[in-house]
Amino acid sequence: MSRGIVEKILEMPSAPKLLEELNLILKAEKQRRLNFYNEITDQEKAEFINGEIIIHSPVNKSHSDVCKRIGRLIDVYVDKKEIGFVGIEKVMISLTRNDYEPDVCYFRKEKSKNFKKGQSKFPGPDFVIEVLSKGTEHRDRGIKFEDYQEHGVAEYWIISPKEETVEQYLLEGGKYSLKLKSRSGEIESPVIHGFVIPIRAIFDKDANLKELQRVLLG
Repeated sequence: MSRGIVEKILEMPSAPKLLEELNLILKAEKQRRLNFYNEITDQEKAEFINGEIIIHSPVNKSHSDVCKRIGRLIDVYVDKKEIGFVGIEKVMISLTRNDYEPDVCYFRKEKSKNFKKGQSKFPGPDFVIEVLSKGTEHRDRGIKFEDYQEHGVAEYWIISPKEETVEQYLLEGGKYSLKLKSRSGEIESPVIHGFVIPIRAIFDKDANLKELQRVLLG
């Protein structure tokens, strides 16, 4: 909660009552979150967002292709360089209030070296990619954008399969700054050190395979 909001609440005569009501709501939400952990299975993609359980519909082919292409490029690069851990689609990150399953996320080695083999919930990553779909765009650009920013995710890419564009946001002074929005040229990640790829390799099968070969041999 920002300092400005806190100060406004404290100026209200009804502040104690508001805080009491808020505590009751959050207590009930905490129980729903525990139930969520107990009920979800690895057969479904589910998230817990502001007290609501979100079960995602199956993705379309273009969404799946983009996730697969960018995910394997990053995964192979990170494995080859031994610089951390990459989660693709079914890795749950647990933030202060919400639980997400990003399309792609990356944890630096300093963080991932402490992960256990049986671990199923993870802390905030260093890098996240969300691939847009009709049903998720409002969250990817809204609550997730704000939450990733608030929890120090240093780099956030939003990829549109429909427009074939990539937006790259970098955390600067606690706020995301748009560094790149493009459908051509190259994109370089300052968080995944040395990772530079042609943007077309995210959307085009042949360009992806060519770039994958370069990463493997490089």
